[in-house]
Amino acid sequence: MYEPRSPAPCCMPSSKAGADKPTVEATPVATGPVATDGMVLLPGGEFLMGTEDAEGFPDDAEGPVRAVRVNAFRIDACAVTNDDFAAFVADTGHITDAERLDWSYVFAGFLPAALRRGAPRPERTPWWCAVEGAAWDRPEGPGSDLAGRGNHPVVHVSWYDATAYAAWAGKRLPTEAEWEYAARGGLEQRRYPWGDELDPDGEYRCNIWRGTFPTKNTAADGYRGTSPVDAFKPNGFGLYNTSGNVWEWCADWWSTEQDGAKVIRGGSYLCHASYCNRYRVAARSANTPDSSSGHAGFRCALSAT
Repeated sequence: MYEPRSPAPCCMPSSKAGADKPTVEATPVATGPVATDGMVLLPGGEFLMGTEDAEGFPDDAEGPVRAVRVNAFRIDACAVTNDDFAAFVADTGHITDAERLDWSYVFAGFLPAALRRGAPRPERTPWWCAVEGAAWDRPEGPGSDLAGRGNHPVVHVSWYDATAYAAWAGKRLPTEAEWEYAARGGLEQRRYPWGDELDPDGEYRCNIWRGTFPTKNTAADGYRGTSPVDAFKPNGFGLYNTSGNVWEWCADWWSTEQDGAKVIRGGSYLCHASYCNRYRVAARSANTPDSSSGHAGFRCALSAT
């Protein structure tokens, strides 16, 4: 049975178990050549990481702006899809944390009244419902499925699940520095992967909450929930949706004290300037590595050889 704990920073609620769960060690690891199709090779180098933007959140340690060097690496152009994850599960029999715990967080607005009523909700983020039976292949809980969403990002996956998938694929999760370097697309100190204006010339460039959060989403950008992983224009490096759509797990701990939380980056379709303006490219948040929700996924990286 679920016991929601206090939510992590921003809008991603945490599960109860936190970092005490051991890492998954039994997942088969790829033994043949690693498939790099769909990955972008980046040369690495020095870039200015972080921000001191007035729209930022100093308590999230977004700053100070500092020069950081990353080595050459490959990174997925798109987040891992439902179809990708289904292939992993079919090959390994992997059971996700949401399945193991038999619940995950679903945005209340996506649920029928019968599931909303009585569902436990975190006090600080009551738009989340802890739904029994919600999982990666049942994203809105019992009765839901992935029809028409094969090319959408997989959600309801924990950091442990993402790490297991990456190991199976012969890859890894990106470091936070690699993620931001790639997400910036070669632009220096811009607010978004395409520049400083959210909707340049009225053109929507990302999947975020449009309207009044959390009561009305106009879906003006085309999506109420997740969008296909290749929706909208890619950034200058060829990466899609590094702002909005789903939060993406990174390899790093939230702080050097390893305080039980792993970094998530990029924001999601639930982010809105009035509450969670963390679809900015330098914004950051975190959650416990066993936590899952309907707006968190990941993409993989690979050190260049």
